[in-house]
Amino acid sequence: MNDNFNGAELRLARIFNGLTLEELSENVGKTRQYLHRLEVGQSSPTEQLLEDLARVLQVKKEFLIAKATRRIEDECFHFRKLFSTKAMSKQVAIAHCELTGRLVSYLDSKLKLPDLRIPDFCNVNSFEAVENAAELCRKEWGLGLGPVDNMSRLAENIGVVVTNLSSLSKDIDALSVASSRPIIVRNIYKESVCRQRFDIGHELGHLVMHSGLPTGDRVTESQANHFASALLIPRSMMFKLFPKPKGSRLDWVGIREFKMTWKVSLAAILYRARHLEIISPDQHKSGVITLRRTGEAISERGDLLIKQEPPELLSTSVNVLATRKQIYADDIASELGMSVPFLNRVIGFDMPLGPGRKTSGVRVPLYVV
Repeated sequence: MNDNFNGAELRLARIFNGLTLEELSENVGKTRQYLHRLEVGQSSPTEQLLEDLARVLQVKKEFLIAKATRRIEDECFHFRKLFSTKAMSKQVAIAHCELTGRLVSYLDSKLKLPDLRIPDFCNVNSFEAVENAAELCRKEWGLGLGPVDNMSRLAENIGVVVTNLSSLSKDIDALSVASSRPIIVRNIYKESVCRQRFDIGHELGHLVMHSGLPTGDRVTESQANHFASALLIPRSMMFKLFPKPKGSRLDWVGIREFKMTWKVSLAAILYRARHLEIISPDQHKSGVITLRRTGEAISERGDLLIKQEPPELLSTSVNVLATRKQIYADDIASELGMSVPFLNRVIGFDMPLGPGRKTSGVRVPLYVV
């Protein structure tokens, strides 16, 4: 028996792999009940079982006998669509964030990542307070009054790690973690760049306004949506540049041009215009109906003309380690007690391997730091 076994690490690796206790038990030839006892610390595995568990979960034995690691607290997680999210989907996403946090801590110890610049606004409980928070963030982040060129880059420049989770369930729009180095997880199922940009703005809103607060309710979600809208399109520019209705009819040609300039969805533009009372409730309702009738309730015309904004910080960091410090995926995986395939799934792409080892999968682009 292995007295140093850490059942919490077993559960973390199992959930990250998307396996139920029953599925893991079938792979290692043990009962579900016995594996549950391992996870809650009521039993320890034999050396052979430890090897089998590590092999199936694609981690090293050292991962499963690691000392207890402080977990990210539940209130640090901000989920979109909280009430419709399945329990297992949430657990997989949380496990991903936990493991990403460990990787980011390692990168922080080897490189100088961007300083964290997240203002903390408390008691943001009014329309004007949210507007002010977004305006002050724009000033703090040097955005001026124009369109935000790249939302992923903005978040990473202010010290937030943006990452993709390919296994993120469709019932989760996005999520963020308010840890010492905040993490925003994007859902790659969303093809619309405009909606991905809004999601990042939404999660920044949670990080700015809801530190230490439970989120997912109607109030906090509405506040985060409002913040994202105000961050993406300042109200002064809405009043100045939004195409005014022609009588009772919306100026769709003008609004579509406005969308391409600000890289904000038509739905979000209408939401912003209604919020600022530039259009009436009836005009907003008519606009929403039009989007549904034209099949643009989710995917809008012009979306594919807007350039994708993939995360850059993690790919830049691992390439810098490889090219300047000769630290490769093999080294990082060993340090974290993971296999290279497991680590690649955590980071979301195939990392550079050490000399003499072949890469498998997509080459990682090298960005200039």
